[in-house]
Order: sequence, then structure tokens, then C-alpha cells
Amino acid sequence: MSKTRAVISLAAGIVAATALVPQTASSQEVTLRLQTFVPPVANPPKTFLIPWIEKVNKAANGKMKVQGFWSMQLGGKAPQLLDQVRDGVIDIAWTLPGFTPGRMPRVEPFELPFVHKDPLSTTLALQDFQAKYLNDTDLKDYKPILLHVHAGFLFQTKDPVTKMADLKGMKLRAAARSGVWLLEALGATGLGMPLNAIPPALSKGVIDGVTLPYEIAPAVKTQDLVSNFSTLAGPQPRLGTNVFTFLMNKKSYDGLSADMKRVIDDNSGGNIAEWAGNNWAAIEEPGLKVVQSKKKNKFHVIPESEVEKMRAAAAPVFERWYREVAKDGIDGAALLADARTLIDKYSK
Repeated sequence: MSKTRAVISLAAGIVAATALVPQTASSQEVTLRLQTFVPPVANPPKTFLIPWIEKVNKAANGKMKVQGFWSMQLGGKAPQLLDQVRDGVIDIAWTLPGFTPGRMPRVEPFELPFVHKDPLSTTLALQDFQAKYLNDTDLKDYKPILLHVHAGFLFQTKDPVTKMADLKGMKLRAAARSGVWLLEALGATGLGMPLNAIPPALSKGVIDGVTLPYEIAPAVKTQDLVSNFSTLAGPQPRLGTNVFTFLMNKKSYDGLSADMKRVIDDNSGGNIAEWAGNNWAAIEEPGLKVVQSKKKNKFHVIPESEVEKMRAAAAPVFERWYREVAKDGIDGAALLADARTLIDKYSK
């Protein structure tokens, strides 16, 4: 080999080797891929996820960029999101652990019936609860950005629900296993189902209705696919809520420079919990307006006497959950008591 060819060969080798070495966060813009199951026109992306991305990108000042991928654009199904972000297939996920029943059992006290009061107090309570119980257990494989809840679910059904007996024989969708158990305890058939499966299931008669908040109704067309919407009389107008996890891959976070870690931290946890809680309370109104815009739709308030029947019927749900989590060595009663105490603290 000539001297010139040897020099060229050596240079090419150096370039190739350099290309295999990851560049540091300070030497190039880092792109973080955020994936979720909802479309960008739904209220959660419009009012929270997209504004969060914009806040982070602005604070990063060109050193880091979060890019949103909606309706599972990067592949997979909603129940796979927890694995995708843990394994580094994506960098950030917004999802419900309830899609994979039992995967994060310690967040479930907040999803049990009649525990939730409002999205702000429950979301703030979750921050304290997370620090005490979750960071070293259910969330140990992730960098948590936020745990929060929605306003709480109500009955959205084809036939009216004005008393507990009306639920007998109905097939209804729930997002988490405790929601399925509650529906069964109330006399219905509960079916776990991700959001995107709801419209075809309603259209084909696979289900007779859903338990959802108003804010997500326009995204799944329940204003068109069902005709009856039932809340509860009394201090807790919703049956319960669902916990959402906003999570980052640990290696993606650890690979950031110190100043970019600070940007993520400044837009995580207690720094954004109040915003999230207030947001999920506020976005109920536009969702309700869409539902009310259809003249066919009727709205019902289940009287307190029937709500008390539901509370009594729900008692076995708690016992069932205690038995399930005890298999993992978890004292469910203690977790539930603490969750209630924290919600009471923030709802005063």
C-alpha cells in the first residue's frame, strides 16, 4: 500500500470510529421522542402535553428538543408504552398504568371507588405519595416527570342510568382493573379497553357504554355514539378517577447535560402538579359543551339514595384489591389510608 493510500485509509478509519461514539449533550441538540396514545387534537395534548413540550423546548434554548408522536405514531399499542419508555424504544411516555393491570399496584389506591375528590387535590396528594412509596418501587425503572389524574369518570351509556339496577346486564368499558371490578360489583359486565378501541366497540355493540370524563369524550365520539350521561348526587359526583404516568427513560435522562437535566426537573413533579390538576378540572367544560351540543343527549344525576347503594356494593372491590396486592407483599389498607389522608389534606 502506498503512503498516500495508507493515510487516506487511516483517516477514514478515524472518521468511522468517531461516528460510533455518541456525542455529548453539550455538543449537539438532543432530540427526545415523546409518544402517547391520544391524538394531538384531544384535550390532554392540546392543553397540557403540547404546552409542556413548548415550555421545555424554549427553556432548552436549542440544546434539547422534545418531539411529540401522537396516536402511537412510532408503533406499538397503548399497553406497551410502559415497556417502550423503560426499554428506550422512546424517551418519554404519557400513559395509564391501568392499561397493564397490576403493573404499578401502589398507584391504585387513588383509582379505587369514591376515594378521589377532585383533580387538583388528588394530583397534589400523588406527589407526596410518590416520594414516600413509589420512587423506589413501581417507578424505580423510570425517571418520573409527573403522576396526575383526570377529573373523574361518569357513566356514558346508550340507555339511561339513573339507579344502580339500571346497570344490570350492561357491558361497560373501564380503563383500570379496579374500574372493571367496580362495574362488576354494581351488576354490569366490566371490560378493560384502551381509548382507541372505544368507538368501534360502541358502534358494533360490543359495549353499551363507558366510564370516562367529559374532557375525552370528543376524542372518542361518545357525544355521537351514546345518548345518556350520568353523574352522582352528593359531595363526590364521580365514581373514581384514573392515574396517568408521565415518564422518561432513565438512560435518556442520565445522558443529558446538567443544565438540560435541570430543564426537565424544573418541568416535573411539584413544579407542574398544580398546573396539571387545574388543567384537568378546566378541560371538563369544553368536553361537556361538545356533549351538550347534541340535542339527542340526556343528562342524569343519580340520587344520593342510589349512590349509597353503590358505595355499599363497592365494598368487595377494596377487599379484592387488598388480596391482589398482598401477593406482592403490599399492605393495601395502609396505602389506601395514607392516600385518603393526603387527599383530605389538599382538598381543605
